[in-house]
Amino acid sequence: MQLDQLRALVAVVDEGTFEAAARRLSITPSAVSQRIRALETATGRVLVQRGSPCSATESGAVVLRAAREVDLVMAGAVEELNGPGGDRTALTVAVNADSLATWFPPVLRTVGSWGDAVLRLRVDDQEHTRAMLAGGEVLAAVTTDAQPVVGCSVQTLGAMRYLPVVTPDLLDQHRTGSSVDLDRMPVVQFNAKDSLQNTVLDAHGASAAPWHGVPSSEAFSQAVRAGLGWGMLPEHQIGAALDTGRLVRLPGAAHQDVVLHWQVWRLGSRHLARLTDAVVDAAKALRPPR
Repeated sequence: MQLDQLRALVAVVDEGTFEAAARRLSITPSAVSQRIRALETATGRVLVQRGSPCSATESGAVVLRAAREVDLVMAGAVEELNGPGGDRTALTVAVNADSLATWFPPVLRTVGSWGDAVLRLRVDDQEHTRAMLAGGEVLAAVTTDAQPVVGCSVQTLGAMRYLPVVTPDLLDQHRTGSSVDLDRMPVVQFNAKDSLQNTVLDAHGASAAPWHGVPSSEAFSQAVRAGLGWGMLPEHQIGAALDTGRLVRLPGAAHQDVVLHWQVWRLGSRHLARLTDAVVDAAKALRPPR
């Protein structure tokens, strides 16, 4: 396996197409294809699932992880030999949308001040970011999983508290005496993998609630505030809405604390070490885990 072949694999998976990978590497799509084919011949495995977007196969995930490790180690070696000022090191990180919209932005400001790295974020539910780490798609991840992926270290960051909230008007429309008809009241979901609202519905035996899909943290908050449905909002996003009465707590529904962890590959990389410091520092805004 040659370095240019490994970098082609990383580029194809990151960019999603051979054409975009070619632009990133400043070569032709044909050259990218040749490097991938040569790498697949050398390993005797199909490494890239051709599609829209392209993705790593199960075997490809193994090679992809090794490719990222090699690239990061090589970048560190070049920097040690020649000093800073060379190519920026790519740091791929998986983070959930609610973290990105609340406590994570200070990390962006910190990385932006470095001048020798680029941050490439993959956004998914915090319960599913671990899969990106295990599959070699990212170097580090914010995840709910405290069990470290092989080759990774894990550090507990803190807990995000989610509150079940709704507009007073929508709540009044679905009151039945002293209770609330959760089977009829619409609920807002981030996507089909969002389990926070389902936990409340299951606890109340409500299985037929109509749901709206809003796959953006900021838009999700706006949808709940607009009365589209009730939802679990991070307390950081609620602000003074409960104090002013713009939102109210959903009767009989408890808050949920989601404990977040930082998993990162153990590579002895200066870039990953200072990225970890930035994440841990930003996570001080979270609640202490219980």
